[in-house]
Amino acid sequence: MNAYLFLIGLCVIVIISFFTNILGKKTKVPSVLLLIVLGVGIQQLLHYFKMEPDYSQTLEILGIVGLIMIVLEAALDLELKREKWPIIWKSFTIATLSLAFTSVSISFIILLFIPELEFLSAYVYALPLSILSSAIIIPSVSHLSEYNREFLIYESTFSDILGIMIFYMIIENLHVEGMRQLTLVISSNIFITLVISVILSYLLLYIIQSIRGKAKFFLFLAVLVLLYSVGKLFHLSSLIIILMFGLLLRNHTVLLFGRLKKWLSDSRVDSVFDQFKMITEETSFLVRTFFFVVFGISLPLSSLISWRVWSISLIFLVISYLVRYLLYFSVEKRNTMPQTWLAPRGLISILLFFAIPESLRINGFQKGILFVVIIVTNIIMGWALVLSGRKSSGGAENESTSSTQLEAEGKVKEIPL
Repeated sequence: MNAYLFLIGLCVIVIISFFTNILGKKTKVPSVLLLIVLGVGIQQLLHYFKMEPDYSQTLEILGIVGLIMIVLEAALDLELKREKWPIIWKSFTIATLSLAFTSVSISFIILLFIPELEFLSAYVYALPLSILSSAIIIPSVSHLSEYNREFLIYESTFSDILGIMIFYMIIENLHVEGMRQLTLVISSNIFITLVISVILSYLLLYIIQSIRGKAKFFLFLAVLVLLYSVGKLFHLSSLIIILMFGLLLRNHTVLLFGRLKKWLSDSRVDSVFDQFKMITEETSFLVRTFFFVVFGISLPLSSLISWRVWSISLIFLVISYLVRYLLYFSVEKRNTMPQTWLAPRGLISILLFFAIPESLRINGFQKGILFVVIIVTNIIMGWALVLSGRKSSGGAENESTSSTQLEAEGKVKEIPL
């Protein structure tokens, strides 16, 4: 393919993605759907010209960068304040229990359809389907009340981080035999990684505030990717390093103590945070754009006409929303709508799905199931947001009408007879 045509194609995809974001905010239709449809359209175009490029390497690289950027962006969104503690513990409880109950339930459903599987293989497939997409939820809930908006941001962020960490802890310890030994290995792995993460995070933050140059974001992004990759080679939970650095950068006034407060300047760290926040959002936008488009290109459309794909997908969806409703009803005391329906699956689900190792691959599990779950959860979220928007605007109109009537009545009473 001509290099200029390739560059033109990349630029057109980015421009379309930008406008789908704007369209999504106005229509409440998630831009993810439009990007996947764009990918399917490109797939048909490539088939017409008899071109079948291999995207496996591209997906792997995008997956690594995407995971790092998503965890970093999620950590930068987590504001740890005492007054936010009720929202934090409730959202963490719902995110954790929802992830646990949904993934285990879906695992048993997979075993019903493919009984020759081991539970671990089924669970590795169920976990990506159980994780909320903070990348879709965060920009979509701006019109909700402040409490519901913050709750969903925290919940989806916790779901992302917990789901990713559990997934990689499982696949990186497949060689360990016995539950007792597995628990010991994972516990020691987490402890060692936490110690290293805290030390490296404070050290990086001290160095980054001391650099006077302007082009320092990609320098430290390169350092973070390097630490992540080296940690992977030594079988450490590398994402904890990224998570700790993001949390410290976002909450340095809370997490610093003793001499560390003297070594780090609040104003400098705040300016670094603003730069990181802006560039991580931009980079995540690019990664999401190309990943969803490539996913659409690589999607086998023939799997979508299978009754097996649709029946399995619908059972997964019923379990997911039922668990979510019961948890919200129990923890949030009947504050269940529209939050119950705001549970989209997205980039994380695709990333982890493609990261499943060959030893756990299931021949009977079709990629169309992932596609259907992503599409349907995003459509349901868009429908719920539209309905909640109508209710809130209706309530606002009623309030303005009643206030106008009261003012009119007051004026009538003031008129002397």
